[in-house]
This record gives sequence, structure tokens and C-alpha cells, in this order.
Amino acid sequence: MSIFRLFSVIALVFLYGCASTPEQVSSPKPVEKTVVLANPAIKKELKIDKNTLEPDVLFMLMTAELAGQRGQYDVAMEGYYEAAKRTRNPKLAERSAMIAMYMKDGSRLNQAVSLWLKLDPGNISARKITALSSFKTEDKQQAVEQLSALLKRDPAGFEKSLFELAGALQKDGDANFIYGVLETLSVKHPDQAVVFYVQSILAADMKKNDLAEKKIDQALRLQPNWDKALIMQAQLAAYEGDFQKAEGLLRNAVNKYPDNEKFTKMLAQVLIKSAKYDEAGEVYQALVAKNPKDSESLFSLGLVHLQQDRDDKAEDIFKQLLTEAEWRNQASFYLGKVEEKRDNTDKALAWFDKVSEGPFEFEAAITGISLLAKDKQFARAEQKLAGLSGKFPKQKPRIALIQAELYSQQKQYEKAFAFLTDELKISPDQPELLYSRALIADRMGKLDIMEADLKKILAKVPDNVEALNALGYGLTEKTTRYAEAETYLIRALKVKPDEAVILDSYGWLKYKMGDQQTALAYLQRAYDKQAENEIVAHLAELLWVSGKKDEARRLFDKAFSDAPDDVYLIEFKNKFLN
Repeated sequence: MSIFRLFSVIALVFLYGCASTPEQVSSPKPVEKTVVLANPAIKKELKIDKNTLEPDVLFMLMTAELAGQRGQYDVAMEGYYEAAKRTRNPKLAERSAMIAMYMKDGSRLNQAVSLWLKLDPGNISARKITALSSFKTEDKQQAVEQLSALLKRDPAGFEKSLFELAGALQKDGDANFIYGVLETLSVKHPDQAVVFYVQSILAADMKKNDLAEKKIDQALRLQPNWDKALIMQAQLAAYEGDFQKAEGLLRNAVNKYPDNEKFTKMLAQVLIKSAKYDEAGEVYQALVAKNPKDSESLFSLGLVHLQQDRDDKAEDIFKQLLTEAEWRNQASFYLGKVEEKRDNTDKALAWFDKVSEGPFEFEAAITGISLLAKDKQFARAEQKLAGLSGKFPKQKPRIALIQAELYSQQKQYEKAFAFLTDELKISPDQPELLYSRALIADRMGKLDIMEADLKKILAKVPDNVEALNALGYGLTEKTTRYAEAETYLIRALKVKPDEAVILDSYGWLKYKMGDQQTALAYLQRAYDKQAENEIVAHLAELLWVSGKKDEARRLFDKAFSDAPDDVYLIEFKNKFLN
């Protein structure tokens, strides 16, 4: 048996369930977008009466403006700052601060903003920038002071300001430090629900889910009807995998606020995550009935129909959405998926070719390549693939993996191996490339390279379940190092205890070790979860050698009638039935 089937990193044969599942419930993120940082806008004219300026100040300004136009921002920044000190004009201080921010010069930024605040103490933008700077320099006292000042001077806009700052800091800021600042702020201002809300987001990002739930509960005690906090509460439950709790929270919210579509749409997402597709469909149907122009819900309803194999209904919806420019590409992609399910390759390819822009364009292209490869039209597949690199430079690693898989499907293993080796010279630590080459090496009997590549992945990511499973199975199949193989497979099972291919790998290992009772338990679980042909071949062999030949033959016959060309079933047949 090959390890090729283990967690394909390429998805050349497109996974329909992943692609067609409607909106997913993601980990909690701030709702607001960040608008704190800006370019220096040197060309924007300053409204200053230059006739009233002293000659030397006027010279400073002219020098600063000219320097800015020439990209000499340090000179411009200093010129505006000195002019601001001389004229006491806050607009000049603001210009100096904006340039310092653009240059990421923290020292000059603090200097310019400090002057700006002296000249215009009530300026909210200056307060935000000072707060942002204090977060980045981890000046806790200053950060708390500036947030308190924002709250005092602009209580109505404080929520928006805090969201902006949190958004700006989310990628680069230290979550623990930001959380600590907000904790101090919450003690000084215990009536601010938004502080607890942002703390909840930070705690979730830090994987402190109990703390995240505690903070969102505090926010809701202050603002019981706050939609963002209610949605966050449900998101946390869903993120933890407690879809029953999330569903209950959202149903309560929907009953209480039937006109708030945020709750209704998230309820539909949670129902989908719980595989309650019919109920999710009913929710989307109700939304569309209420608002026929709700194309988002109509599209999601089409995906639910597709998931439930109601292809004709899905097709009708997607064709309806073709008339809307915003949805044309998505609709074309899924009309292609409908035709793919019907085995109408040419029609599917025609739809995929209509996806001309947006996030679905690349997926449509590689799905088309997958179909061509499935039909063994490899020349056409490689021709289509050749045109993708220039169009999608950011997808180069994935394109390389698909190229290697095309070689592999044509049994050109030497070519695939050489290609991946060349790619690894450019990106030596790229885990997907290492994993893909390990699979090819396994095919070619290069156990040392397979083992080395997988261990290199595990050295960086010890819990990489694909590498753990592949290495454990490879050692099981190609060596007698069963004890070592078992350590890798047990680690994989701890990460994904219900994954069919890992259960199968461990069951096969136990069979090789002579523990037929344990092997049967694991192989049967694997078969119940995913009755693929390799698992069938494993389970049938165990049943056969343990004396249950009739049961083994029934299992084999059922699979073989559907897939008479499958190499694993043929191997079983040649081994035991001929």
C-alpha cells in the first residue's frame, strides 16, 4: 500500500465538501476596520496664510514642502516640526507627525505628537496616534492615560476608537501587553463594555478560551442587547466545537431580535457546521423570502442544495445569480461543480473558464486541471497549468505541487522527484514540498529520503499530523521498525483521534505486529468512517487471515464491483483469491 492517499496536500482532485460548504464559522476577529495609519499626503495643500509668516518660517515651510515632493521625508518632517514650534500651528505639527508615522520613526513621532497635543489638546486623531505609539513602545502608563483621555473627550466615539487601535495592533502588537493595558483600563472604567469585548477577542487569539468567555460575559452584563457581543459569545462556543451551545445562544437571539439578520445568518452557519443542512436551508429560504434581493443568502441556499445533492435546485439558483456582476464568478464556479458531479467534463470546464476574476478564479483553474487529469488528458492539463504561474505568482508553491502531482499521475516518478528537488533548492524548508517529495520518494523506494523529509517537517512542527502519519505508515510498510512507527502514529492519533486514515494506519501496524484483535478494532473504525478501497483491502486481509473468509469476500466483492481497476483491491485479489 502507498502513503499517497494520506492527507493530499495538493487537492488536485477537488474536495467537494470543503469547496461547496457555505459560510464557515471562524475564530473571533474584530468587526471594525482600521483607519488609524495614513500616508504623509505631502501634496495636500495646507491652509495657512503665508503672508502673515516671518520670512525665516516661510523659508522653513517652502523647504519642507519641496523636500516632501522630492521624497526627502526626514528634511520635510523636521521643517514642519520647527515651523509648528515657531507658529504654534497644530496643522503643521500634525503634518510632521504624519510624516514621522509614515517613516516609522518612533522618537520623532512622539516628539511631533507631543507638540500637536500641546497646541490642540482636544484633537482625537492626536490622541489615537499617541495611544498607538505607546502600545508599540509598550509604555503602559501612557497607553492607559491616552485611552482614558479618549474616553473622556469623545465618549460617543470611544468604541470606534478602541476598535481602530485594536485592529492596527492585531498583527504586530503584543497581545498580552494590550490585554494588560485594557485590564488596567477596565479597573478605572468598569462601565465600558467595549473594553471587555476587545479583551475577549485578545484572549481568544491567545487561545485562552475560558478567559475570553468570562470577558464577553462581563461585556454582556453591561450591554445585554449588544449584537456584537452576543455574536462573539456564540462564536466562542462554535470555535470550541460546542455547536449545540452556539445554536442555543443564536436561537435565543433570533427569537429576541427577529429583525437582526446578523443572528439569523450566523445561526445558519452554525447549523451547517453541525451538518444540519435541511435546517440551514430553511433559515436561508426564510431570509430570501423576506428579502429577495439578499443575494448572499440566496447563494448560501444554493450551496446547501448542492451539499444535499439537490443539484437541479442549486443549478437554478446559480443561474439566477449569473445576472449579478458581484456573484457571476462564484455562480459560474459552482455551476461547474454541478456539471462535475454529473460527469459532464466539457460543460464543467466551460463554466470554470468563465470564472475570470476574484478569489474563485484560481480554484476554478486548478479544478479544471483536476478534471483533465482525471480524464487522463495530461497534455491539456499541463498546458492550462503552464499559464497559471505568471497570472498567480503568489500561488507558485501550490502550482509546483500540482505539477509534481501531474507527473506522478503519469507514473513519471523520476521527473516528479527531480522537479520537487529543484523546487526545494529554492525553498528548502517549505513543508508542502517536503511532504510531496516524501510521498514520491516512498513510491520510488527511497526510504532514506522519505524519512529525512518527513523528519525535517516534524523538527519544525512536531504535531504535523500528515507527516506523523506518513512516517509511521511508511516505517510500518517498508521496515520492521514497528515500535518506532507506533510512536509516530500514537502522536498522530492524539492530534486527530477520529481521522480514518490514521486509524487505518494504526490498525495496519497492529496487524503487522500480530495483534489482530486491536488491529480489527481500528480497521473497522476506519472503514465505518471512510470506506475507501485501501481501507477495504486492509480490513479484508485481516478478516481473511483470521478465518473470516466469507465476510472478507463480501467486503471485497462490494468494493470491487464499484472499482474493478483499483490497485489495492487487485492486490488483495491476486494475493488471496487467485
